[in-house]
Amino acid sequence: SSGINAEWPLRPGVGDENYGEGSSREHAALEPRHLGGKAIIVRSFARIHETNLKKQGMLPLTFADHADYDKVQPGDKVSILGLTSFAPGVPLTCKLTHPDGSTDEFSLNHTFNDNQIGWFKAGSALNAMAQ
Repeated sequence: SSGINAEWPLRPGVGDENYGEGSSREHAALEPRHLGGKAIIVRSFARIHETNLKKQGMLPLTFADHADYDKVQPGDKVSILGLTSFAPGVPLTCKLTHPDGSTDEFSLNHTFNDNQIGWFKAGSALNAMAQ
């Protein structure tokens, strides 16, 4: 993901609890990436699927406050703030710009370690290994 900005607009997948349950195979994480996805924002992940998304260079993120899920509306522009200082244990911020121009911001948690952040910055674990 070269060219990471402090405010990064994208079209994420948004889901509820235990996202990716039963989808531990690599293909389940490849599909959102090949559809142009950059992030998946959910209330919780199935553990293996979350790791597979990281390996594909995706951002698996969880709502710090599960109630923020209800703020997401169809047609929202989504920006992830804080990627220029992306670090283990430091939450990111989601900024929603709704179709009517109003905005909401809230915290997103992640479980990335330094090595996995390297995968994200390289675009995938495979890309990081090739560097």
